[in-house]
Amino acid sequence: MEPCSCDTFVALPPATIDNRIIFGKNSDRPCDEVQEVIYFPAAVHDNLKEHLKCTYIEIDQVPETYAVVLSRPAWLWGAEMGANEHGVCIGNEAVWGREKVCDEEALLGMDLVRLGLERGDTAEKALNVIVDLLEKYGQGGNCSEGRMVFSYHNSFLIADRNEAWILETAGKYWAAEKVEEGVRNISNQLSITTKIDREHPDMRNYAKQRGWWDGKKEFDFAATYSYLDTAKMMISPGRYCEGYKLLNKHKGNITFETMVEILRDKPSGINMEGEFLTTASMVSILPQDSKLPCIHFFTGTPDPERSVFKPFIFVPNISQLLNTSSPTFELEDSVGKKLQFNSKPDRRHPLYQKHQQALEILDNKTEKGKTMLDNMRKLEKELFKEMESILQNKHLQVDKIVNLFHQCTEDEIRIYKSNVSS
Repeated sequence: MEPCSCDTFVALPPATIDNRIIFGKNSDRPCDEVQEVIYFPAAVHDNLKEHLKCTYIEIDQVPETYAVVLSRPAWLWGAEMGANEHGVCIGNEAVWGREKVCDEEALLGMDLVRLGLERGDTAEKALNVIVDLLEKYGQGGNCSEGRMVFSYHNSFLIADRNEAWILETAGKYWAAEKVEEGVRNISNQLSITTKIDREHPDMRNYAKQRGWWDGKKEFDFAATYSYLDTAKMMISPGRYCEGYKLLNKHKGNITFETMVEILRDKPSGINMEGEFLTTASMVSILPQDSKLPCIHFFTGTPDPERSVFKPFIFVPNISQLLNTSSPTFELEDSVGKKLQFNSKPDRRHPLYQKHQQALEILDNKTEKGKTMLDNMRKLEKELFKEMESILQNKHLQVDKIVNLFHQCTEDEIRIYKSNVSS
């Protein structure tokens, strides 16, 4: 068993109501890792001779990048999940299989998430960005800050207002599946079987050379590149199967509130606890009506059951997300490699710090803790109602939306402060 699990979900009409696509992801990471929610505006890059510095390596820059909002481990350049101004959402998962994982520093899967969002204005274009970069630079490197070596291949769920794509990789080889309706999820295993809509041109030939496929029977990507019995995949105990069941339980009536509840589900293991836990969560509403805004909810804190999902909407001149931005450290060099610290840097942002203090009260299960959780849920319910009103009435007050996420984190911190200090 690998020491981590994540889950990413998508639901499309007719599985959802109101003609919306709903995207959701739990990011499960080391329990002491801080995840920040951060915004980067669109940018024009005139000097293309200057390389872009990712977590470990430098790559070619492009003339233009889109505005993005990211939920990311605070020590690296890339992201676990996020969205861009065109309504594209991406989440990635760690996967392993027959192809050896490369420990050499290359692009992390999390770097590819951010690059796909910054450079792709549709789900399929984002997929193109990722597979082109995978071919050119490869994937690899330590996905953990500190001494623990933690490397893996990646799978991605990429969605926009119209469709979703599953992209699964094994080294430089990959397969992609287009999802146009219903539900789909990914976890920490390859899941694309015989429905392959796009693929690496040498993927089948390489499998044949390695003796993984005889070239005669129907090609099954997950069965060939991993050790899965894909005939039993939907009934085997495990996170992938549990997520599939939760989605199908609500099929036809899935809303963004449904997705929030799925991410909070502890009996299934979707909401993970322990040495690796759910360090941050995201849910997005992607209306198929292009006149309506896409709305992205982020926690920025661990354990979605005891966190507030706060909305973010792309508009011009968005305020910086100061309460969920982690401090940076001068000892980190320009390409993200870490120099020696005497101790692990404190990357806790203001929201994370107050949330940690609140968790101590919530863990004690006192009346004060119950009141605080009630106030958190009340705030969240009001935000959900307000966002639904925007979608139903098709009216956006841009002057309010500019500060929306920042104001929500201020309100959340206020709840924590009033209970911690009392």
